[in-house]
Amino acid sequence: MQLGNETLVSQFLLGGLTDTEELRPLLFAVFLLVYIVAVVGNLGIVSLIVMDARLHSPLYFFFADLSLLGTAYISSTAPRLLAHLQAPVRTVPYRACLTQIFSLHFLAPWECFLLTAMAHDRYATICRPLHYLVLMGQRTCAGLASISCLLALANALTHTILAALLKFCGPRLITRFFCDLPPLIKLSCSSTWAHELALFFSSFVVALAPCALVVISYIHVVAAILRIRSAEGRGKAFSTCGAHITMVCVFYITSVLCYILPSSAYSGLWDRVLSVLYVVLTPMLNPIIYSMRNKEVKRALFQALGKESAS
Repeated sequence: MQLGNETLVSQFLLGGLTDTEELRPLLFAVFLLVYIVAVVGNLGIVSLIVMDARLHSPLYFFFADLSLLGTAYISSTAPRLLAHLQAPVRTVPYRACLTQIFSLHFLAPWECFLLTAMAHDRYATICRPLHYLVLMGQRTCAGLASISCLLALANALTHTILAALLKFCGPRLITRFFCDLPPLIKLSCSSTWAHELALFFSSFVVALAPCALVVISYIHVVAAILRIRSAEGRGKAFSTCGAHITMVCVFYITSVLCYILPSSAYSGLWDRVLSVLYVVLTPMLNPIIYSMRNKEVKRALFQALGKESAS
């Protein structure tokens, strides 16, 4: 059904990961394993934090939230990816596409804001230890989590409503294996200045401003640590930040490569690889990073497995 040159859209075609039939069973097995590891790992971290009273602190409250977000995030893309690896034609209904856009633009910014809150926790722990209970009390933690959720929700609603207003006249092929706003903007034949303005504004609110706050927090943290006289004390202080810094680097590096760099900077193959890293592998890496680089989480994990705590 057409209205002038505009066509009412019922579904889109997705680019998928590969057009080689022989690779699909292998990719299906790999991504099924990744999905299972991500879900089990993230929910396992949440269970550890809930069960171990020594992990009932603001830092692990935020990390439990991140783990739940990671489970939801990978679940918004991986099941459809697995289904498309078994399907001869990769299509996604129009409403399902909008739903996926909402999920991605809600969960990823929320994760970004929570990483910023965790940086504030590290600042309060190392730079203001005597005021920690005031700076990171229960009300503060709940307020930071709620504000993060509301900002992410406003971002997702804005982009989803704008995406629903787009009109299409020609191709329906989305180059990525999931629905996202930038590819839809490229397919649209209507004016997209409002969408591009919204993306520019959200890149500042969702990415640049939180990144700046994280950097400022860690400038103060590093300065405070360097004032510690003993090498052992400095090492312990740095070790409490290692996991969070690694998670922040993984999040921002994949975000920059996937969204901020122009698509002309890399080939279609690299675009697929970076998209996989951003939406599939990152949620799996977070629990691994935190369990490997955090002694308290490792101790709780060893105790849950009935083994002695790691030194």
